[in-house]
Amino acid sequence: MADVRAERADDRAGIRSVHLAAFPTPAEADLVEQLRRDGDAVISLVAVEADRIVGHVLFSRMRVDADARQLSALALAPVAVIPGRQGCGIGSALVEAGIVEAGSKEFDMIFVLGEPGYYGRFGFDAEAAAPFASPYAGPYLQARAMNAFSAPRSGRAEHSAAFEGLE
Repeated sequence: MADVRAERADDRAGIRSVHLAAFPTPAEADLVEQLRRDGDAVISLVAVEADRIVGHVLFSRMRVDADARQLSALALAPVAVIPGRQGCGIGSALVEAGIVEAGSKEFDMIFVLGEPGYYGRFGFDAEAAAPFASPYAGPYLQARAMNAFSAPRSGRAEHSAAFEGLE
């Protein structure tokens, strides 16, 4: 199994390579770089096997308010594992490690836009995201409350500007 650790500055080329290999376009690799440039990258973890980066996950800052108060929230995206190592638990290990780190940093919520069947096993739920107005609202926008935070009646969830370039 791969070792999961925090990204280091010298990991950036390897991280880009992972995203380029895992996705059909460079959009996710470019997203990671833009989130870094904008100062919105908060948690960036890599999975390493035999001194080679085989997976990456990024959690970025969001602007979220609920019931007239500002929340401390993150977006989980993107997560990638190189072909040939997908389906081996590396992506799950990265997501789980990121959730643990987010909890230790006392974030209120984490949002993800993705497949409910996959992200549901990590505690993400579309119902938890439903009270939040978002351009991504719908069954694929999911949220997970952290640190005993209770769901609000209404709110607004805005991803970092870097997400606007994604389709």
